[in-house]
Amino acid sequence: MATLFKNYINTFRGLSTEIWWLALITLINRAGTMVIPFLSLYLKEDLQFTVSHIAWVMSAFGLGSVVGSWLGGKLTDSFGYYKVMVNSLWATGVLFIGLQFLNTFATICLGIFVVMLVADTFRPAMFVALNAYSKPENKIRSLTLIRLAINLGFSAGPALGGLIITGLGYGGLFWVDGITCIIATLVMIKVLHPKKAKVLDEVKVENPVSAYSDGIFLVFLVAMALFGIVFLQYFSTITIYYKDVHVLTEFEIGILLGLNGFLIFVFEMPLIKWLENTSFTKLGLMFFGIVLTGLSLFILNLTSWSGILIIGMLLMTFGEMITFPFSNAFAVERAKKGNQGEYMALYSISFSIAHIFGHNAGLQLTANVGFNNTWYIITGIAVICAIILFVLKENLKTNKTKTSWKTKKIS
Repeated sequence: MATLFKNYINTFRGLSTEIWWLALITLINRAGTMVIPFLSLYLKEDLQFTVSHIAWVMSAFGLGSVVGSWLGGKLTDSFGYYKVMVNSLWATGVLFIGLQFLNTFATICLGIFVVMLVADTFRPAMFVALNAYSKPENKIRSLTLIRLAINLGFSAGPALGGLIITGLGYGGLFWVDGITCIIATLVMIKVLHPKKAKVLDEVKVENPVSAYSDGIFLVFLVAMALFGIVFLQYFSTITIYYKDVHVLTEFEIGILLGLNGFLIFVFEMPLIKWLENTSFTKLGLMFFGIVLTGLSLFILNLTSWSGILIIGMLLMTFGEMITFPFSNAFAVERAKKGNQGEYMALYSISFSIAHIFGHNAGLQLTANVGFNNTWYIITGIAVICAIILFVLKENLKTNKTKTSWKTKKIS
């Protein structure tokens, strides 16, 4: 046991102090995002919205995320990641507190749009900051540490969120979320001010390539948007499925969602460390992760036994653990060819687009064709995503072989 623990600790060695601070800031921020998993339930139970209305609110959520990610990339390339991150954090905190006072369909849609626009300017800036604060050889592990912080926050958040709903109602979630964003801002100002933080990998490209002209990257983004549609069912449709079909309480739903974050906290870093040393390519690993995620929804139709929910959560969690770190790393690697903010903004936008269509499609499908057919359709999307990644992997492999052959011929 002592050896196992020592090996686990060793997977974190070599990461910069700034990355650890960035992870702490992310943990504080994400621990408060307990509103997000419960948003569809809040709209349904507290505001008495119809499923159709909830679907459109979630689309407003995604649209705000798209605009925010695009704007975040532009602002990061113009003003630097630090200013964008600080201003995004404190403004998001204030807006989350104000969101609870909106109660009509139109104002909720507008409010969610504005909150996500401001909140998601943070994401491209955070990816660029992560790249700057990490040594080149530690990129994937640094990305994984940030994801651990996110998921540790998500594991505590939903469980705490369930308790807050029980004791204070849904309004308490908005206060906690807003306050944690403001606390994260104060921590960042204290420890990651440009005068204190050490940049380890500042990339400057003389003639940057536009991300919009990088065909391989654009195809990759299509696959990521499809993966996002599948994955995001766990943050809207699945919570209603848990409650309506398996009759789970909000606290039980929070515990089940928290299991996801806990497993990632324990297993992701050792898993990524091990996978880095295998012969699998990043795209090959993403292919496997997407297959697991699609399978996690498909098996829900196999039995009415509630234990299948845990098995589904395990499959989704390992699929997520494999797909996200290596997709992040693939995007960061491609970003070194051009404006980093633009590349990472497009990467963030691919998931924001998934927010626009994923929540809405899942909720509308459940309302019209039922949960069982919805899981079959979403599994089909996962299959299409896996096929795209497989073709892209083979294409890159072929291009690499041709490039190697030409280099040998010239020499």
